[in-house]
Amino acid sequence: MRSILLLAVLSTACVNSRDAAAGRTALAADSAATSVVGARDAGAQTAPASQSGLSAEVQKLRTDPSAPIRGLYLNRFAVQSKKKMQHLIGIADSTEINAFVIDVKDEFGLNYHSSDPMLQKNEGTMTKVANMKSLVDTLNAHGILPIARIVVFKDSVTARMNPNHVIRKADGAPWRDHKGLTWVNPYANAIWEYNFRIAEEAVKMGFGEVQFDYIRFPEPYKSLPQQVFPESNGRGKTEALAEFLSAAKQRIDKLGVRTTADIFGLVATVGGALEVGQRWEPLVKSVDVVLPMVYPSHYPRGAFGIPRPNADPYQVIHTAISRGRVRTEALGLKGERVRPWLQAFTLGPPKYGPAEIEAQKKAVYDSGYESWVLWHPGSSYDLFVPALEKTLEPRAKNPPVQPRLTKFN
Repeated sequence: MRSILLLAVLSTACVNSRDAAAGRTALAADSAATSVVGARDAGAQTAPASQSGLSAEVQKLRTDPSAPIRGLYLNRFAVQSKKKMQHLIGIADSTEINAFVIDVKDEFGLNYHSSDPMLQKNEGTMTKVANMKSLVDTLNAHGILPIARIVVFKDSVTARMNPNHVIRKADGAPWRDHKGLTWVNPYANAIWEYNFRIAEEAVKMGFGEVQFDYIRFPEPYKSLPQQVFPESNGRGKTEALAEFLSAAKQRIDKLGVRTTADIFGLVATVGGALEVGQRWEPLVKSVDVVLPMVYPSHYPRGAFGIPRPNADPYQVIHTAISRGRVRTEALGLKGERVRPWLQAFTLGPPKYGPAEIEAQKKAVYDSGYESWVLWHPGSSYDLFVPALEKTLEPRAKNPPVQPRLTKFN
C-alpha cells in the first residue's frame, strides 16, 4: 500500500531540486488565453521545420526512435550566455553527449521572443535568448539535438492573470500551495492551447523534440485546503494529464518531431496513480518517451530495501528503470520509450562525481535502455565530464528483466 508520507517526502524533494534551479516565477501571462479553446490564429499555423539545415546526426536522432539520446539540461541562463554555450557545445563535440534539453518556457515565462501575437503577451519580463533560432541552428550544425523543455501546470503568474483558469478552494477563492503560489487548472483547455502553441513555435524554430515538464497536479497536503477543479467534468487527474499529452502529441506529430514528458521516478514502481495524478501506463501510452526523474537522493531511506539510496545509485536506478521497462513492454511498446533523468548534483552525502554518474549510466544500460539526460540545476557539468565516453557507443543489454518486488510495487 502506497505511503502518503513517502509521496510527500519524494514530491517535496523533486520540487525543491527543480525549483531551486528555476527561482521565482515571473511570467506576465495575458487573459486572452482564456478565450482560446482549441483554436489557432492563422498566423500561428506552423509547418514541419525544414530538414535541409540539419546534420546527418540530428536527422537520425529526429527520425530513428531507436537512436540513443544522451543529453544535458541547460537552464534559461546557460543558453543566454555565449561563453557558457561555447563551453557546453565543446563538451558535446568531444563526448557522447548528443542532445541539449533547453528551457523554452520555465517558471520565469518564455525564454525567447515569440512571433505569435498571443504568446508575445505572455512572454514574461525576465531576460531571454536574443535569437533562439540562431542558437538552435548552431546546435543542429554541431550534431546536437535541441529539445524544447516547456513547464506546463506550475505557472503561478498565468494563474493570477487568468483567474478563470485556476485551481480553487471550496469557497471559490484561488488555492495556494505551501509557498503561497497559485497553479493553473490542468483541466482548462485554454491553458492547454497556450502550451501547444509554444510547442509548435519551438518546432518551427528548429527544435527536434518537445518535452513537457510539470505534467502534474500540486500535492494535496492535508495541511492545505482541498483543491477544487473547475472544468473537470467528472474526469480524474490521471485522465486529464493523459488527455493533455495525447492532444499535444496529435498536434506535434504533424510537425514531425517527438513528444516527451517528465514524470516522478516513483511512478515507475507504484502500481496505481500518485496523488499528483501521474500513473505509468496512461502517460507512457500518451507520448513517444517518458523521462522519469529517478534521482537517488530523492528516495527515502529503505526504499527498495536499500538502507541509503543516495549512496547506491546503481541499485536505485536499475530497480526503477527495470520495473518501468517491464510495464512499458507489457503494453506492447518497444524501443527507447524510457529515457531517465540522472542525478548530476549533490543533495546529501555522498558527494556526487564521475563514479556516481558511471554507476547511473550502467544501471540504465543494464535495464535495457540506451538513453539518459543529466540534470544539474545550474547546468554545470565539468565535474562529471570524466564519466562521459569520448564517442557514442551502444551499451544497453537486453536482459530478461525480473526486478525484485518491493513495497512500492
